[in-house]
Amino acid sequence: MHKNNKNRAFLKWAGGKYSLLEHILPHLPHSPKLIEPFFGAGSVALNAEYENYQLNDINKDLVNLYKLIQGSSQAFIEELAPLFTKETNDSDFYYERREEFNSSDDKFRRALLFVYLNRHGYNGLCRYNRKGGFNVPFGRYVKPKMPDAEIRNFAARFQKAEFTNLDYVDVIKKAPDNSVIYCDPPYIPISKTASFTQYATNGFSLEAQENLANTVKEAVASRPITVVISNHDTPLSRKLYQGAKFKSFSARRFISQNAQNRKPVKELVAIFCNKNM
Repeated sequence: MHKNNKNRAFLKWAGGKYSLLEHILPHLPHSPKLIEPFFGAGSVALNAEYENYQLNDINKDLVNLYKLIQGSSQAFIEELAPLFTKETNDSDFYYERREEFNSSDDKFRRALLFVYLNRHGYNGLCRYNRKGGFNVPFGRYVKPKMPDAEIRNFAARFQKAEFTNLDYVDVIKKAPDNSVIYCDPPYIPISKTASFTQYATNGFSLEAQENLANTVKEAVASRPITVVISNHDTPLSRKLYQGAKFKSFSARRFISQNAQNRKPVKELVAIFCNKNM
Protein backbone atom coordinates (compact mmCIF):
# COMPACT_ATOMS: atom_id res chain seq x y z
CA MET A 1 0.00 0.00 0.00
CA HIS A 2 3.06 2.23 0.25
CA LYS A 3 4.79 3.99 -2.60
CA ASN A 4 8.26 5.43 -2.91
CA ASN A 5 6.98 8.31 -5.01
CA LYS A 6 4.00 10.03 -3.44
CA ASN A 7 1.22 11.28 -5.68
CA ARG A 8 0.30 14.93 -5.25
CA ALA A 9 -3.24 16.24 -5.43
CA PHE A 10 -3.86 18.74 -8.23
CA LEU A 11 -5.64 21.15 -5.87
CA LYS A 12 -4.04 23.11 -3.06
CA TRP A 13 -5.97 22.28 0.09
CA ALA A 14 -5.88 23.65 3.62
CA GLY A 15 -5.54 20.66 5.95
CA GLY A 16 -4.39 18.37 3.14
CA LYS A 17 -2.73 15.13 4.23
CA TYR A 18 0.18 14.89 1.75
CA SER A 19 2.84 15.49 4.43
CA LEU A 20 1.20 13.09 6.90
CA LEU A 21 0.78 10.03 4.67
CA GLU A 22 3.42 7.97 6.47
CA HIS A 23 1.37 8.32 9.68
CA ILE A 24 -1.99 7.45 8.06
CA LEU A 25 -1.47 4.83 5.32
CA PRO A 26 -0.11 2.10 7.64
CA HIS A 27 -3.43 2.10 9.50
CA LEU A 28 -5.57 1.50 6.41
CA PRO A 29 -5.90 -2.31 6.07
CA HIS A 30 -6.30 -4.28 2.86
CA SER A 31 -9.88 -4.33 1.70
CA PRO A 32 -11.92 -4.42 -1.53
CA LYS A 33 -13.00 -0.78 -1.05
CA LEU A 34 -11.81 2.52 0.39
CA ILE A 35 -14.50 5.06 1.28
CA GLU A 36 -13.78 8.70 2.09
CA PRO A 37 -16.76 10.71 3.42
CA PHE A 38 -14.61 13.91 3.55
CA PHE A 39 -12.53 13.53 0.39
CA GLY A 40 -11.19 17.09 -0.06
CA ALA A 41 -8.21 17.14 -2.43
CA GLY A 42 -7.68 13.41 -2.00
CA SER A 43 -4.04 12.90 -0.94
CA VAL A 44 -4.83 9.74 1.03
CA ALA A 45 -6.78 7.90 -1.69
CA LEU A 46 -4.22 9.04 -4.27
CA ASN A 47 -1.57 7.09 -2.35
CA ALA A 48 -3.54 4.09 -1.08
CA GLU A 49 -3.99 1.01 -3.27
CA TYR A 50 -7.57 -0.30 -3.43
CA GLU A 51 -9.67 -1.95 -6.12
CA ASN A 52 -12.69 0.28 -5.53
CA TYR A 53 -13.21 3.80 -4.22
CA GLN A 54 -16.18 5.84 -3.05
CA LEU A 55 -14.98 9.44 -2.79
CA ASN A 56 -17.48 11.77 -1.21
CA ASP A 57 -17.51 15.46 -0.37
CA ILE A 58 -20.21 17.88 0.71
CA ASN A 59 -18.81 20.52 -1.69
CA LYS A 60 -20.79 20.29 -4.94
CA ASP A 61 -18.20 22.26 -6.93
CA LEU A 62 -15.50 19.79 -5.91
CA VAL A 63 -17.53 16.70 -6.82
CA ASN A 64 -18.63 18.22 -10.13
CA LEU A 65 -14.98 18.98 -10.98
CA TYR A 66 -13.87 15.43 -10.21
CA LYS A 67 -16.64 13.88 -12.30
CA LEU A 68 -15.75 16.05 -15.30
CA ILE A 69 -12.06 15.18 -15.05
CA GLN A 70 -12.90 11.50 -14.65
CA GLY A 71 -14.84 11.64 -17.91
CA SER A 72 -12.48 13.73 -20.04
CA SER A 73 -9.23 14.87 -18.46
CA GLN A 74 -7.45 15.82 -21.70
CA ALA A 75 -10.25 18.12 -22.90
CA PHE A 76 -10.34 19.69 -19.45
CA ILE A 77 -6.57 20.32 -19.42
CA GLU A 78 -6.70 21.92 -22.88
CA GLU A 79 -9.44 24.31 -21.77
CA LEU A 80 -7.66 25.04 -18.47
CA ALA A 81 -4.30 26.03 -20.01
CA PRO A 82 -5.33 29.59 -21.06
CA LEU A 83 -6.08 30.33 -17.38
CA PHE A 84 -2.45 29.64 -16.42
CA THR A 85 -0.43 32.37 -18.13
CA LYS A 86 1.59 35.35 -16.95
CA GLU A 87 -1.36 37.61 -17.76
CA THR A 88 -3.87 35.61 -15.71
CA ASN A 89 -1.75 35.86 -12.55
CA ASP A 90 -3.17 39.29 -11.85
CA SER A 91 -5.45 40.53 -9.09
CA ASP A 92 -7.94 42.29 -11.38
CA PHE A 93 -8.18 39.22 -13.61
CA TYR A 94 -8.58 36.99 -10.52
CA TYR A 95 -11.45 39.02 -9.07
CA GLU A 96 -13.18 39.12 -12.46
CA ARG A 97 -12.94 35.34 -12.69
CA ARG A 98 -14.17 34.97 -9.12
CA GLU A 99 -17.21 37.08 -9.97
CA GLU A 100 -17.75 35.00 -13.11
CA PHE A 101 -17.52 31.78 -11.08
CA ASN A 102 -20.10 33.00 -8.58
CA SER A 103 -22.59 33.97 -11.31
CA SER A 104 -22.07 30.96 -13.63
CA ASP A 105 -24.38 27.95 -13.89
CA ASP A 106 -22.22 26.22 -16.51
CA LYS A 107 -20.73 23.14 -14.82
CA PHE A 108 -17.72 22.87 -17.12
CA ARG A 109 -16.84 26.58 -16.86
CA ARG A 110 -17.30 26.52 -13.07
CA ALA A 111 -14.96 23.53 -12.84
CA LEU A 112 -12.27 25.30 -14.87
CA LEU A 113 -12.60 28.44 -12.77
CA PHE A 114 -12.57 26.40 -9.55
CA VAL A 115 -9.08 25.10 -10.42
CA TYR A 116 -7.91 28.57 -11.48
CA LEU A 117 -9.19 30.16 -8.26
CA ASN A 118 -7.75 27.34 -6.16
CA ARG A 119 -4.24 27.68 -7.59
CA HIS A 120 -4.23 31.51 -7.68
CA GLY A 121 -6.20 32.20 -4.47
CA TYR A 122 -4.82 32.69 -0.99
CA ASN A 123 -3.31 29.68 0.74
CA GLY A 124 -5.33 26.95 -0.94
CA LEU A 125 -8.45 28.01 0.91
CA CYS A 126 -11.91 27.00 -0.25
CA ARG A 127 -14.38 29.34 1.41
CA TYR A 128 -17.86 30.59 0.60
CA ASN A 129 -19.94 33.38 2.12
CA ARG A 130 -23.43 32.85 3.51
CA LYS A 131 -24.96 33.44 0.08
CA GLY A 132 -22.81 30.68 -1.37
CA GLY A 133 -20.32 33.00 -3.10
CA PHE A 134 -16.67 31.95 -3.27
CA ASN A 135 -14.79 34.70 -1.40
CA VAL A 136 -11.11 33.73 -1.11
CA PRO A 137 -8.79 36.68 -1.90
CA PHE A 138 -6.04 36.76 -4.53
CA GLY A 139 -2.94 34.83 -3.45
CA ARG A 140 -0.11 36.86 -5.04
CA TYR A 141 2.07 33.89 -6.00
CA VAL A 142 5.07 34.37 -8.30
CA LYS A 143 4.05 31.68 -10.80
CA PRO A 144 1.10 29.38 -10.00
CA LYS A 145 1.68 25.90 -11.38
CA MET A 146 -0.59 24.44 -14.03
CA PRO A 147 -1.28 20.97 -12.55
CA ASP A 148 -1.72 19.07 -15.83
CA ALA A 149 0.35 16.00 -14.83
CA GLU A 150 -1.48 15.77 -11.50
CA ILE A 151 -4.88 16.01 -13.23
CA ARG A 152 -3.94 13.20 -15.64
CA ASN A 153 -2.77 11.04 -12.76
CA PHE A 154 -5.95 11.74 -10.79
CA ALA A 155 -8.14 10.80 -13.77
CA ALA A 156 -6.20 7.61 -14.47
CA ARG A 157 -6.24 6.43 -10.86
CA PHE A 158 -9.91 7.15 -10.25
CA GLN A 159 -11.29 6.14 -13.66
CA LYS A 160 -13.71 3.70 -12.01
CA ALA A 161 -14.20 5.54 -8.70
CA GLU A 162 -17.64 6.57 -7.50
CA PHE A 163 -17.78 10.30 -6.70
CA THR A 164 -20.69 11.29 -4.47
CA ASN A 165 -22.06 14.48 -2.93
CA LEU A 166 -23.81 13.14 0.19
CA ASP A 167 -23.98 13.75 3.91
CA TYR A 168 -21.15 11.90 5.70
CA VAL A 169 -23.67 10.04 7.91
CA ASP A 170 -25.33 8.46 4.87
CA VAL A 171 -21.96 7.45 3.42
CA ILE A 172 -20.85 5.71 6.63
CA LYS A 173 -24.19 4.02 7.28
CA LYS A 174 -24.37 2.59 3.75
CA ALA A 175 -20.75 1.38 3.62
CA PRO A 176 -20.62 -2.30 2.58
CA ASP A 177 -19.13 -5.00 4.78
CA ASN A 178 -15.33 -5.33 4.76
CA SER A 179 -14.77 -1.79 3.49
CA VAL A 180 -12.29 0.69 4.97
CA ILE A 181 -13.51 4.21 5.74
CA TYR A 182 -11.05 7.07 6.16
CA CYS A 183 -12.55 10.20 7.75
CA ASP A 184 -10.80 13.57 7.56
CA PRO A 185 -13.42 15.96 8.99
CA PRO A 186 -12.89 19.67 9.68
CA TYR A 187 -10.67 19.60 12.75
CA ILE A 188 -11.50 20.36 16.38
CA PRO A 189 -9.97 23.80 17.15
CA ILE A 190 -6.97 23.81 19.50
CA SER A 191 -6.06 27.50 19.75
CA LYS A 192 -7.58 29.61 22.51
CA THR A 193 -8.92 32.09 19.97
CA ALA A 194 -10.67 29.42 17.90
CA SER A 195 -14.18 28.47 18.88
CA PHE A 196 -16.92 26.19 17.68
CA THR A 197 -19.01 29.28 16.96
CA GLN A 198 -16.51 30.29 14.29
CA TYR A 199 -15.98 26.70 13.30
CA ALA A 200 -19.64 26.07 12.61
CA THR A 201 -19.51 28.46 9.64
CA ASN A 202 -17.77 25.58 7.87
CA GLY A 203 -20.83 23.50 8.66
CA PHE A 204 -19.08 21.38 11.29
CA SER A 205 -20.05 22.19 14.87
CA LEU A 206 -19.27 20.39 18.13
CA GLU A 207 -22.56 18.56 17.64
CA ALA A 208 -21.35 17.39 14.22
CA GLN A 209 -18.09 16.12 15.75
CA GLU A 210 -20.09 14.12 18.30
CA ASN A 211 -22.44 12.86 15.60
CA LEU A 212 -19.53 11.65 13.49
CA ALA A 213 -18.00 9.77 16.43
CA ASN A 214 -21.33 8.15 17.35
CA THR A 215 -22.10 7.22 13.73
CA VAL A 216 -18.68 5.56 13.38
CA LYS A 217 -19.03 3.62 16.66
CA GLU A 218 -22.47 2.34 15.68
CA ALA A 219 -21.27 1.30 12.22
CA VAL A 220 -18.22 -0.57 13.51
CA ALA A 221 -20.24 -2.31 16.22
CA SER A 222 -22.82 -3.59 13.76
CA ARG A 223 -20.71 -4.94 10.90
CA PRO A 224 -17.18 -5.83 9.75
CA ILE A 225 -15.63 -2.53 8.69
CA THR A 226 -12.62 -0.46 9.74
CA VAL A 227 -12.86 3.30 10.26
CA VAL A 228 -9.82 5.56 10.61
CA ILE A 229 -10.29 9.20 11.68
CA SER A 230 -7.80 12.08 11.63
CA ASN A 231 -8.11 15.06 13.98
CA HIS A 232 -6.14 17.28 16.33
CA ASP A 233 -4.93 15.42 19.41
CA THR A 234 -7.01 17.09 22.11
CA PRO A 235 -8.71 15.84 25.28
CA LEU A 236 -12.04 16.29 23.48
CA SER A 237 -11.04 14.20 20.44
CA ARG A 238 -9.76 11.40 22.73
CA LYS A 239 -13.04 11.53 24.65
CA LEU A 240 -15.15 11.49 21.47
CA TYR A 241 -13.19 8.56 19.99
CA GLN A 242 -13.11 6.51 23.18
CA GLY A 243 -12.78 2.83 22.35
CA ALA A 244 -10.53 3.42 19.35
CA LYS A 245 -6.84 2.60 19.08
CA PHE A 246 -4.89 5.88 19.13
CA LYS A 247 -1.73 6.93 17.31
CA SER A 248 -0.40 10.42 18.09
CA PHE A 249 2.33 12.35 16.28
CA SER A 250 3.60 15.88 15.64
CA ALA A 251 2.58 17.52 12.39
CA ARG A 252 4.66 20.07 10.53
CA ARG A 253 1.86 22.60 10.58
CA PHE A 254 1.70 25.61 12.87
CA ILE A 255 -1.33 27.32 14.29
CA SER A 256 0.06 30.73 15.28
CA GLN A 257 0.78 33.58 12.86
CA ASN A 258 3.29 34.91 15.41
CA ALA A 259 6.59 33.13 14.71
CA GLN A 260 7.60 33.25 18.40
CA ASN A 261 4.47 31.36 19.41
CA ARG A 262 4.69 28.66 16.76
CA LYS A 263 4.69 25.12 18.04
CA PRO A 264 4.22 21.82 16.20
CA VAL A 265 0.64 20.61 16.23
CA LYS A 266 -0.18 17.20 17.69
CA GLU A 267 -2.26 15.04 15.36
CA LEU A 268 -4.33 12.03 16.32
CA VAL A 269 -5.25 8.98 14.24
CA ALA A 270 -8.11 6.99 15.77
CA ILE A 271 -8.62 3.44 14.47
CA PHE A 272 -11.99 1.74 14.99
CA CYS A 273 -12.04 -1.89 13.97
CA ASN A 274 -14.75 -4.53 14.20
CA LYS A 275 -13.29 -7.47 16.12
CA ASN A 276 -14.63 -9.88 13.48
CA MET A 277 -12.49 -8.44 10.67
